[in-house]
Amino acid sequence: MVHAGVAGLNAMTDAAMLTSALLGSVVGLILALTGAGGAIVAVPLLVFGLGLEVARAAPIGLLAVGLSAGVGALLALREGHVRYKAAALMAATGSVVSPLGLWVAHQVPDAPLTLAFACVLALVAWRMLRAARGASGHDNDGAAHRQTRLPCRLDLARGKLDWTAPCARALALSGAGAGFLSGLLGVGGGFVIVPALRRASDIPMQQIVATSLAVIALVSTTGVVASAASGHMLWIAALPFAAGALVGMLGGRGLARHVSGARLQQAFALFAGFVALGMAAKAVHALLATGVAPH
Repeated sequence: MVHAGVAGLNAMTDAAMLTSALLGSVVGLILALTGAGGAIVAVPLLVFGLGLEVARAAPIGLLAVGLSAGVGALLALREGHVRYKAAALMAATGSVVSPLGLWVAHQVPDAPLTLAFACVLALVAWRMLRAARGASGHDNDGAAHRQTRLPCRLDLARGKLDWTAPCARALALSGAGAGFLSGLLGVGGGFVIVPALRRASDIPMQQIVATSLAVIALVSTTGVVASAASGHMLWIAALPFAAGALVGMLGGRGLARHVSGARLQQAFALFAGFVALGMAAKAVHALLATGVAPH
């Protein structure tokens, strides 16, 4: 029963590939309309759409997230928005920890892992909904209040970060956290990196997002390589899913210019919240079924 979803995929190769590509295109469209945070719905779509376990779906989502973030990071790098030294440090620590998250994912039963994912998704939905409701004034006040206590400060004369031990420590720890969640749940970690950079530095928001994309792309690559090397990557679903995500993202870029950002954030936050409730219900049902099942 544990690998029923995988067996079903092997039995219906063509249908599975088409479904995977369609699900990937939905993820890509959400990425284009809402930003990197939308990548967190990749795993739930695979869980509900293809019947995969979270541990099986996570590497597939990671592949799509990494490719999509890589495209965005390259475009941002050409425009000079990526803080590549900060991205390199965060990606280095994240890449070291990512295989640990992948290992833990395959030691934990699916139901607790699904419940953990539901909690993370609910947190992301709540943060996005709060931001979309107009926290800009609060953010500005908070930024001014914390200005003198930031571990990472920009040297305006040089246009570069002043590298100090507290700054390096803050960036390394946030990279490690994103890397662990990347391996564990197949999420890019942008919902960790972006808030961490906002709290730790005075880097402009456009550069924070660009730097986050670079970190996500690099850390995701490590997770994908580790998954492939350990035989945990289900390529029959992964390749069409990643291709669909790229097509959806590129196709949605033009549409994103004509739609209200705040409304999109609210809509996605509500969608993510409902998905989180669905995953939580699925996990609780599985836990209860396990509890009453005869040994």
